[in-house]
Amino acid sequence: MHSPNGIQTELSAQVERVKRRTRPWKSIIALVLAIAAAIISHSSRDHSHRLIQTTPLTYELVADGTAALFCSFASIATIELAAKTRELLEPKAGTSHSAITRYAILVVGFFTILVLTLELFGVPIGEFVVGGALTSVFVGIAAQQALGNVFAGLVLVFARPFHVGDAIRLRAGALGGTLDGIVTDIGITYVRFDTGGSVMSIPNSQVLNAVVGPIPPEPETQPSPPMVADTSSGTPGGPEQHQPRPAGPT
Repeated sequence: MHSPNGIQTELSAQVERVKRRTRPWKSIIALVLAIAAAIISHSSRDHSHRLIQTTPLTYELVADGTAALFCSFASIATIELAAKTRELLEPKAGTSHSAITRYAILVVGFFTILVLTLELFGVPIGEFVVGGALTSVFVGIAAQQALGNVFAGLVLVFARPFHVGDAIRLRAGALGGTLDGIVTDIGITYVRFDTGGSVMSIPNSQVLNAVVGPIPPEPETQPSPPMVADTSSGTPGGPEQHQPRPAGPT
């Protein structure tokens, strides 16, 4: 008989396999609906292609509603596409490269969705770009450390000074000297480092500025020679002593 925990685990595995199979169709359907919503929104806002004679307010509501639907469906399609890409690349390229690819798809996808959504809502993109450029300058200054960790993570992933599972030694003043351990994960902002007693998350910028090398082997200690007792003397370990003989009868 199967235990209830075993049956539940098997059902969970089957559900996960079904989700993986249906995930591409979910992203494709969301993408098709997003394109349809964008076409309807653009046609409703275009005064020269109105097929039904009704009030302008109705067309405005339809255009705004379908623009919101486009944003929702396009976001779902982008998230699912990024997850599926990471799932396909992880067995071949590794966890770090697949994670960076997923982040890149999300960033490019959401930026494109934002621009198209503003265009569908009738927001002038030129003024938004100028205002966004000024905002991005202030945000970039405030998030300089975080962006530095992201770019340092990209350098670590492509330069590959070490891999996951390597036993390495990091030497830097920011780390407080020398740090020995095993690399357990290389993320987009942090490197996870197992020092034996605990797992530390070290910022990528500090790892990039550190001296990286393998852990040197410990020098072998030569055993000291054992003490050998001097058996030639009367007493153990001492020099030979001559005792005077008593005078005998002549």
